Amino acid sequence: MKNSLVLYNSLSGQKEPFESIVEGRVGMYVCGPTVYSDVHLGNCRTFVSFDIIYRYLLKLGYKVRYVRNITDVGHLEGDADTGAEDKISKKARLEQLEPMEVVQQYMNGFHDMMQVFNTLPPNIEPRATGHIIEQIEMVQAILDHGYAYIQNGSVYFDTLKFVKDKEGLYGKLSGRKIDDLLSETRDDLKNQDEKRHPSDFAIWIKADPSHLMRWNSPWSVGFPGWHLECSAMSTKYLGEHFDIHGGGADLKFPHHENEIAQNYGACNCTPAKYWLHGNMLLMNGKKMSKSDGNTIMPNQLFSGDSPHISKGYSPMVVRFFMLQSHYRSTLDLTDDALQAAEKGYQRLMEGNKILQAMQHPGGGQAGELDRAVRELIDAVSAEMNDDFNTPKALARLFELVSRINSLQGGQLSFADLIPATLEELKT
Repeated sequence: MKNSLVLYNSLSGQKEPFESIVEGRVGMYVCGPTVYSDVHLGNCRTFVSFDIIYRYLLKLGYKVRYVRNITDVGHLEGDADTGAEDKISKKARLEQLEPMEVVQQYMNGFHDMMQVFNTLPPNIEPRATGHIIEQIEMVQAILDHGYAYIQNGSVYFDTLKFVKDKEGLYGKLSGRKIDDLLSETRDDLKNQDEKRHPSDFAIWIKADPSHLMRWNSPWSVGFPGWHLECSAMSTKYLGEHFDIHGGGADLKFPHHENEIAQNYGACNCTPAKYWLHGNMLLMNGKKMSKSDGNTIMPNQLFSGDSPHISKGYSPMVVRFFMLQSHYRSTLDLTDDALQAAEKGYQRLMEGNKILQAMQHPGGGQAGELDRAVRELIDAVSAEMNDDFNTPKALARLFELVSRINSLQGGQLSFADLIPATLEELKT
């Protein structure tokens, strides 16, 4: 399937022509939310970005299998791999609920928010707790290939062996030096002494008797490590090697680095051909932080119930605002920027309304206007083909709106535009 789509591959650190593994088909896996709290705006930006990517791949004619997981076990406080409490179990304990009540509540809220932002649902949305068998099987495969070891009922990935056998791979995605990766440790965590090296990470964790979510395994009654679930579920639904793996830039290390290590340990290949990462959302030039009061939830943004904004903004205005920055760039959320986005969105919608109501009087020729419109239509595609460059594509759309307004106002003539071009513009 020929196209000129180019993607920035985080693994190689450069743009590469997109060539799907199977002609005309794309397998895409995106790391979904851990459902222990309301989805925050930064997560929403990531999922809106991959919604655009999904939609554009469909527009190009690909048959896409889009898999986005739900993490409902194994994600520990502080993104630790041992010695900390499971985020969902902690929420259940504090609110005196069953863990699956917490999961259902926040998963429903996540789905509602994705609908509000007009994102298409994934084809498959697997939950970690529904794939314990697959995760146990992957742990066993990693053990069988010599890339993991058992200590007191927990199973750890042997990073030193992986670094030795696959020189140059561990740290390649995140751009970190091996020495730095191997020196990072969590000495304050219990179970650290079970590891052969501080950089090793748990792929199966022996559960304390008080742990609310536990499963039988060949090694202990326990639960899978956070990194393992994505390796197991992506492999099940997309195969050992698929086209695109996406997520937020904050997942590059340790989550995605460890996914790559696990997949090599189990399957001897990297899971994805292309790795795509969306950047973070700032607020007033600073990283969002609850402790600093520099944060806002989506519903506050819609209602205006926040000291950071002067009024509420519709979800589609917020979505439009997100698309005004490239998905790999940071995006600064300010009231001024939202007001500008609101005006831009209204202008675009008004232009489209005028366009859809237009009727060509007939006749016409491929004059200067026709050529200019076709060039702009092609330019929109060219910008999207350049690693989904939505801000530049939007700029081209605004140029088209100017032509539409001039056509309606009589400054430009239908005589220079053939009917087929007008109909193409409407689509």
